[in-house]
Amino acid sequence: MNTDLMIKMLNEISAFFAGEDDHEQAARDIQNHVRRYWEPRMRGQLLEYFEQRKGAGLSELALKAVALLAEEAHLPHQPHQ
Repeated sequence: MNTDLMIKMLNEISAFFAGEDDHEQAARDIQNHVRRYWEPRMRGQLLEYFEQRKGAGLSELALKAVALLAEEAHLPHQPHQ
């Protein structure tokens, strides 16, 4: 996917959740949205972009959400109990 389009989409999603009073919850909601609805290749591309460009062009809220995704991606897989 075109990186600029991906950034635009994520910023639009973030703008939707920006109305929440709790910005930490909003970032988690965006993280959930991306995890649920973006295909694995798109998520991988997003994380690669985040690591290479430090999230340049992302809104503050989108940046928080992608940081959560990156943190999650780097954790060893935990089996569900």
